[in-house]
Amino acid sequence: MESPERVELPAAFEDVDVDVLVQLIADMMERLMAHNDQIPLSPESLTRFHSRTPPGISVLDYLRRIVRFTKAERSCLLITLHYIDQISARMPVFVLSSLTCHRFVIASIAVSSKCLCDTFCSNSVYAKVGGIPVGELNVLEREFLRMIDWQLTCTREVLQEYYVNLVRTYSRGLYVINDALSSSGISSDSDMDYDATPSPTASPQPDPSTRQLRGGSGSPTASRREPSTILIDTATLAPEAPQPPTVEQNMAFAAFQQQHAMDMDPG
Repeated sequence: MESPERVELPAAFEDVDVDVLVQLIADMMERLMAHNDQIPLSPESLTRFHSRTPPGISVLDYLRRIVRFTKAERSCLLITLHYIDQISARMPVFVLSSLTCHRFVIASIAVSSKCLCDTFCSNSVYAKVGGIPVGELNVLEREFLRMIDWQLTCTREVLQEYYVNLVRTYSRGLYVINDALSSSGISSDSDMDYDATPSPTASPQPDPSTRQLRGGSGSPTASRREPSTILIDTATLAPEAPQPPTVEQNMAFAAFQQQHAMDMDPG
């Protein structure tokens, strides 16, 4: 059986079709979720982004819905991957899984749109599109900012590196960037400047297709499953010290276990 003909994509992420970018991002997230869903849930790992059951909409369709109704820009979509890496490094207990991905994505795009774009939607619109109450989105937004420590920007080169690596590691192998200028150091006619001073903690590292999956602590995956991040060398970031579960987390974990038991009960 012949392999499908590969489609050449623009060298710069600003020029790629937004639906293609959505496909690339969703593919990466699906692979992260498949890896991280194998990590047993514990009370201290519960966050406000956890749902009791995985949402009934795929990540791809969810991202397409967000783009359709909010006109999210490419930079806001791509920087979600940077946020995943940064938060996973700062808070090793957090993982992007089927229980956290959707709420994380809508909170990320709501926050990044306000930070990077001249025009953006209200939280009531983001909440409606994301399928959650606006009060819940407000809580998620505050929690997101706390977890990311308000570090909401990065250089254009970082986003470009994410784009290049998404194309290289796309599971279907359908896309390719042939332009020799597709490296992260590419100059662009775009006047977007996400951060005037490059941060050493945000500097992309080797292609994830050629390295082991790394946990939030920066250690290579060993005998047990570790949370997977995407691109950065998490050893460059100092993670928060592990904290015992709070009363709220223990109560939420008990409710989660009860819901799981009810779902598993055939009666």
